[in-house]
Amino acid sequence: MKITGRVVFRDLEGGVWVLEGDDGRTYQLAGGDRKIKKDGQRVEVQGDVARDVMTAAMVGPVFNVATYRFI
Repeated sequence: MKITGRVVFRDLEGGVWVLEGDDGRTYQLAGGDRKIKKDGQRVEVQGDVARDVMTAAMVGPVFNVATYRFI
């Protein structure tokens, strides 16, 4: 699955990095590396949505990043 959007830091439960997708959905980011975690950065990520995971932040489904590129 490929998603394009903006990386945003949300100060919930100690902080969480999310992807505000151009598809109108919000995903909690998992995986990738520190370079992707820059507030406001536009990225294209490729990976999978973890359907069987819940988190304390409850900002949206968890997206496991396999690869990414800055746009």
